[in-house]
Amino acid sequence: MSAAPSPIRVVPANEATWEDIQAVLGTRGEPARCQCQWYKIPEREWRSVPHEERAFRLRQQTDCGNPGAPSTSGLVAYAGDEPVGWCAVEPRCEYARLRSMRVPWSGRSEDQQDDSVWAITCFVTRAGFRRQGVSRALASAAVDFARDRGARALEGYPMGTQPGVDITWGELHVGGRSAFAAAGFREVTHPSPRRYVMRIDFD
Repeated sequence: MSAAPSPIRVVPANEATWEDIQAVLGTRGEPARCQCQWYKIPEREWRSVPHEERAFRLRQQTDCGNPGAPSTSGLVAYAGDEPVGWCAVEPRCEYARLRSMRVPWSGRSEDQQDDSVWAITCFVTRAGFRRQGVSRALASAAVDFARDRGARALEGYPMGTQPGVDITWGELHVGGRSAFAAAGFREVTHPSPRRYVMRIDFD
């Protein structure tokens, strides 16, 4: 009989080590190449920023290894002592690329510079730990994380999935709609057949 999976616990990224964050992102594939900078770097600049610089920026943004840091850029999930997941969550205005994208803004009037609205832009679940509730645990923890830091709202831009329909990691890095719904988010808009804007308001 196989052992039951370890409960998922989630900590702010500044309480994790750089080695743990890199263990989640891996050494190859899109998470490793991106270093969670896709939404931080404007599209026109993306190709001019090498991998080493992306990693350097992530390390600064997370302030990992510094539990007393006043801010950080995400959350890290653990199964026992094993790092298994990452979630990017910050004030929405920190994501430069969002300003040029249709999905967050289509069909509604929003102040793009409102720093009281936070956003979840990315999930990564480490290979070998998928389909174990890691994304759901991260989405739920992100709600408390943003609210405790003064956010008046938190939103995400997930993908709707259907049984039997394949999607790539490149699409699902924004998270699945069901993970947001389980954390209490409600649908705000549905700007494309498979993309949603989901939000939770705290006031």
